[in-house]
Amino acid sequence: MKTHALTGSVLMAALAVVNAGSAPASDEEPAADAQRVMAKGTFVRIGYNDEGWVTLGYRTANHSVGEEWMVLEVGVTLQQGVSGQTLRRSDIALLTPDGKVVTLASQEDFREAGYLTALNRRASVARDPVDYFPASVRSACRLSFFANPTGDSSARLAQDELELGSQRACVGRLYFHLPDGIGLGPYTLGVKFTRTMVRVPFRIMTKDEAKELKKKLDEKGQ
Repeated sequence: MKTHALTGSVLMAALAVVNAGSAPASDEEPAADAQRVMAKGTFVRIGYNDEGWVTLGYRTANHSVGEEWMVLEVGVTLQQGVSGQTLRRSDIALLTPDGKVVTLASQEDFREAGYLTALNRRASVARDPVDYFPASVRSACRLSFFANPTGDSSARLAQDELELGSQRACVGRLYFHLPDGIGLGPYTLGVKFTRTMVRVPFRIMTKDEAKELKKKLDEKGQ
């Protein structure tokens, strides 16, 4: 399997720079590869390029304004023909409306915060499917960066890395600690693959904004 040479700090810098509309500062940073973003409902987004594919559901996050922990439903896979890769915890980050880049929380920090069981329960009640993947995907795996104490034995183990392939998609929940609380406005989830970064923008909205967006998407048939 191919591995990543880029560090988490480079990932954060690239995410901030790319979202500012500038070119990467060096050849070692993830390329701003041409990508597309699609909406699959009010709280579901898909970002993809020629290398990777990321689906994102954020209904629970949108209903958690002011809280310190953001949970996202995420699915990750590779495009057909792309060689297998290792995805690490340090390959994922979140850009906030005020320009801060937040790394994925550690299992230890999340466990110590005491949020896991309650937040998982809330996310299970209000969630959207994120199983929108390329036709090459034949099987599923767990996005296992966080353990779920209420799940089966395999779900109770947290891993710092997992293997990606074009024929299977890994789905699970990602958690970010935002000490200042979740605020309204635009966010971007960044996932670094070997050559490029896939960026999935989404917006934490008021109830009125969400209703208006839903109306527009319904009119477009999305």
